[in-house]
Amino acid sequence: MDIPSNTTAPPPVDDVKPVTRASSTNARGATRPGDRIFLGLSRGSGIVLLLIMAAIAAFLTYRTVLALSDNTGNFLTTFEWDPAGASTGGKPYFGIAVLVFGTVVSSVIALAIAVPVAIGIALFISHYAPRKLAAPIAYVIDLLAAVPSIVYGLWGALVVAPNLTGLYSWLDDYFGWTGIFEYQGGAPRSLMTVGILLAIMILPIITNVSREVFLQVPKMHEEAALALGATRWEVIRMSVLPFGRSGIISASMLGLGRALGETIAVATVLSPTFVIQASVLDYGGGTFAQNIASKFNEATEYGQDALIASGLVLFVITLLVNGAARLIIARRKEYSGANA
Repeated sequence: MDIPSNTTAPPPVDDVKPVTRASSTNARGATRPGDRIFLGLSRGSGIVLLLIMAAIAAFLTYRTVLALSDNTGNFLTTFEWDPAGASTGGKPYFGIAVLVFGTVVSSVIALAIAVPVAIGIALFISHYAPRKLAAPIAYVIDLLAAVPSIVYGLWGALVVAPNLTGLYSWLDDYFGWTGIFEYQGGAPRSLMTVGILLAIMILPIITNVSREVFLQVPKMHEEAALALGATRWEVIRMSVLPFGRSGIISASMLGLGRALGETIAVATVLSPTFVIQASVLDYGGGTFAQNIASKFNEATEYGQDALIASGLVLFVITLLVNGAARLIIARRKEYSGANA
């Protein structure tokens, strides 16, 4: 069979140029009007946020410098709060040692109680409870986040604190030898009470975020584990928890952020004293937010500067906590949902 003379051979494979689809963006950015507008709004929002953070830091730093310039005590180690100088002949004498201790201890107690309970509730809703039961439980947990802080504070002062005497006596009987859980009687308005109340307040945040992360676990991972003969708990331990580890850390840091800055509820429950107690069950102590809320209205202009200086320390602690959380998550990218 003769091949027509006008037929041409196909070009070599190396000479064939791939057909590419026109993209809405190029190397310099968006080309479509909608993309350019969205890019500008997103970039502007980020810049505005950085400017707000810088403005807050500048304001706090300026007022802190004014406060510390006349302080005769050591701001980091002094156990007293006397900006008016009533006990030092008119010379300001104040420090944040008690406030740092109370803020950190109450927040750690809250996390130690809330995180295991929140993870358990999130796992029950996402992997154990029937669908008809899981939805109402999730709805109730969501409602807890909408309760105002003052309501938690009143409930804690009138209901929780008076009923903790039995628990404190039990802790003293079995763990009082440690010194941390030694209870000498009296009103249980202590850092432990504050930690329990804060745990209840941050429970919805940690539960909701953890639940959403657990629901994103690829079904293939769970089915593969079941196919290998794993039990329900082994599936959770080998597939669900590793996948959601970064989400649990993020949820815990969100809860810790609220615990560090909680004001009204802590001020309502705690009996503030500028003394560091070895036992978390003894009444007294203080936190940054509680001290600012209780003293700001009656403080002089210099006293307000001193309170703002303590607010700067709380601001720095919060930034360090969030930065540490980001570092932990960055080191565990293999457990993030994006890389599953």
